[in-house]
Amino acid sequence: MTTHPVVTFIGIDVAKLSLQASDAAGQHTLAVNNDACGHRKLIAWLKTFPAPVRIVCEASGGYEKSLIQALLRANLDICRVHPGRVRHFARALGRLAKTDPIDAALLAAYGQMLDPRLLEPARPDQEHLRALFDRRQQLVDQRTAERNRAQTADPVLHALIQKMIGFLDEQITAIERLLDQHLEANAPLKAKALRLEQVQGVGRVTSTVLLAHLPELGTLDRRQAAALAGVAPFNRDSGPVQAKRSIAGGRALVRKILYMAATTAAQHNPILRAFYQRLLAHGKKPKVALVAVMRKLIVLLNHLLKNPHFSLA
Repeated sequence: MTTHPVVTFIGIDVAKLSLQASDAAGQHTLAVNNDACGHRKLIAWLKTFPAPVRIVCEASGGYEKSLIQALLRANLDICRVHPGRVRHFARALGRLAKTDPIDAALLAAYGQMLDPRLLEPARPDQEHLRALFDRRQQLVDQRTAERNRAQTADPVLHALIQKMIGFLDEQITAIERLLDQHLEANAPLKAKALRLEQVQGVGRVTSTVLLAHLPELGTLDRRQAAALAGVAPFNRDSGPVQAKRSIAGGRALVRKILYMAATTAAQHNPILRAFYQRLLAHGKKPKVALVAVMRKLIVLLNHLLKNPHFSLA
């Protein structure tokens, strides 16, 4: 009979300038700066534990990214978890106090009890693709905000806002050029993008988002694909009451871009348009029918990448 080694869970509370690490009991702790020097000290400390170590941290607005990369390069296991779930976990345990050491110990306890999924090292080409697209999205959001301001701006300011919009247009065009160049230079990524774009309604922006923010696509089953995209329906029943199913969770940007693609596909893709119209004919509300198109679309795209010989013809 084989025995699995005991795993030591270490929680790390991530801030912009600092890191606080702790085991679940709060007996082993370390505080370091959130920089390259601090990462080296933390990794050396983690490697002093006799048992295998698994690190748990929260998504912290990007402040955790360099830490995660350093830990993965050091061949350490790490899980990134949703902050909201950790707070619900804390309330369930009756832990209402909140300090950096308490939060770090709580993350370790969360890992011990729920054993969250490990992060896999991202390939450099995918990391660069994500960085480029995330910058594009930031610029698009800024441009939308400026356009909204222009509608009610003082006439004196209107011209300045229009100049800013023009500058943002140029920046977005430059980023899109870099995205195209990156795909051209990476044959596997380009092949995947072209494969996804075979589906009517899926353009370059949609394929780029899926490759950057859903790199697992093509390795999932249909339920996993729908859940990660945030379009899996969840039951909300209690006793004799059967509430309407609703979608929740998943990756917000993927769900947003999938909504835009499904809106186009429901009008112009012959198969998905027929599916959408059939749902409407059976009394489904337009939004419910569109979510069903989103789910069917992500399942189809996953199948396309999973089965390279499958033809849409």
